Amino acid sequence: MEDSYRDSMKLNNQLCFPLYAAARNVTGLYTPYLKPLGLTYTQYLVFLVLWERDGLSVGEICDRLMLDNGTLSPLLKKLEQAGYVKRTRSLEDDRMVMIHLTEAGKALQRQAKDIPEKVGSCIRLSPEKAHTLYMLLYELLES
Repeated sequence: MEDSYRDSMKLNNQLCFPLYAAARNVTGLYTPYLKPLGLTYTQYLVFLVLWERDGLSVGEICDRLMLDNGTLSPLLKKLEQAGYVKRTRSLEDDRMVMIHLTEAGKALQRQAKDIPEKVGSCIRLSPEKAHTLYMLLYELLES
């Protein structure tokens, strides 16, 4: 077998592996802070989007989080059953489902307000390197 082919098949030569492992490590840092709130990481992301702008359609949330409808819809149903969001049909287009925070969903923001800082303090990158990484990851997502 050709050496370059063998090298290309090594785990350490795959861009996907450090991305995957780093993503798992970073999202895992959220667990001790989200667990007391009864939230998963993906649910937390939905809240971040809704705390930024309440009253979005399911499609808009899917776009913001780069998730498909099949992943997001069951999650939103669980959040509605827990009393955090209300799902309603759009008045303009009854095919669209709109998501609004309830008072409990809004109150959760106050409980979660320290999470970004706590998780950020666990990541040992200089602010400059963190910014560079952020920019590179978004560049990768857009390519």
